[in-house]
Amino acid sequence: MAPISKPRHIVLLVADSLRYDACYDRHDARLPFASTHGLRFHQARSAGCWTLPATAALFTGLMPHEHWATCQSRGLRQDVPTLAERMKLLGYHPYMVSANVVTTDIFGLNRGFERMECAWRSLPTPKRLRTLLVLAGKPRLRRKLCSFDFILGRIGDDLDAAKVWLQSSIDVVFSRTLALLDDAHRQGKQTFCFLNLMETHFPYHIANTFTTSIATLLGKLRELYSLFHLVNQTWLIHNKEYISPEMLLHLRQRQQKAWAYIAGRVDAFIQELRERYQALVVFTSDHGDNFGEQGWQYHFSNVNDAGTRVPLLWLWHDRDESGDIETPVSARDLYGSLLQAAGDSDTSLFSITNSPERSMTMMQSYWYNNRGRTQPRFQYNQFAFIAGSQRYLHRRDRWYSAPITRWDEPEVTFEALDAAVNPLQERLDTPERLAYIRRTFDAYHAFSATL
Repeated sequence: MAPISKPRHIVLLVADSLRYDACYDRHDARLPFASTHGLRFHQARSAGCWTLPATAALFTGLMPHEHWATCQSRGLRQDVPTLAERMKLLGYHPYMVSANVVTTDIFGLNRGFERMECAWRSLPTPKRLRTLLVLAGKPRLRRKLCSFDFILGRIGDDLDAAKVWLQSSIDVVFSRTLALLDDAHRQGKQTFCFLNLMETHFPYHIANTFTTSIATLLGKLRELYSLFHLVNQTWLIHNKEYISPEMLLHLRQRQQKAWAYIAGRVDAFIQELRERYQALVVFTSDHGDNFGEQGWQYHFSNVNDAGTRVPLLWLWHDRDESGDIETPVSARDLYGSLLQAAGDSDTSLFSITNSPERSMTMMQSYWYNNRGRTQPRFQYNQFAFIAGSQRYLHRRDRWYSAPITRWDEPEVTFEALDAAVNPLQERLDTPERLAYIRRTFDAYHAFSATL
């Protein structure tokens, strides 16, 4: 259903790394307002498994091989219009308020935004963090403190960004957004706001400042050890599992607690946006997180549900329309959905709110080169798609499949298909949709060959 009136304000609110099963079910009390007044998509998936490719897909409506912002290619294509640029053509003032440095200018995701607010610049610096930032300013020590080799060289001049790893920034993001909206409202401006929250991202904030969640000294050390190896992805380098299954489960529960810590504020903020500013609000995550599911840890290099299935709620500005949508959709189609809601007359656009069946759910991942030391057995890219009630995965010249599951069911592990079976040649979907998936798969393969 199209909007009855054009929204004056549109807000896309992203809780970074939040798994779908950590967030909500159809009876979730943590988002009572949003759940009661909005559409709940239970089978939404991101196109990519970490912030750069996933957010680039939100901003372009394209798959990673089309927008080029991946672990290996890194930069957003300059010749594709971004959501912010197109919103500006429709009369909206695009603002970004983000707690994640990856969404800013270092990879070009700020293109089209006329104003960008970085939450860490408004955070106080605790004494213990000052020491950390001084150490991080020294290249040799910085490499020891963090091993994000593909980012560190480009954010060295903005080490304050590290503050969001030790402090909650949600209140800064929300207060800055409300200030921008108040100013725009007074001036009669229309706005499109993109917000990124980092509390549900590593290290999973369960309090205003970083703290461990285990009381004993030994437990604290185990938790810190596990967090260190999770973020540094050391398992990709060494033939060793550094984090025990017990601690992986603990880290997963830590993210759930992080969501519980902020969920009430998220819901209250959504309600204020709706009632005070009559804003169209979309709440989602850019991607998920793995805590041992199907052998994966953290964000990178995966296409399973733990890493790509995301919560998604859509609240219209001019009416209540609640309900559960079980049709699989791709989060990248928020691009067209939001543009259509903003009044874009492009006939190629469609909205997942009234035509979810038109969404083509596909996922891609590109292997993470961890300081040039990733083991060969992890050096492969992956492509996945959904047809009917099945997920299909391609990696290393072999196809796998697994059924999709309900929100309250555990993810089913991919099982290898017979070597002679190619699901792209089967009658799994309509001829038109299968032809589109085949073209996408071929283009993904061609792009992979250039990396």
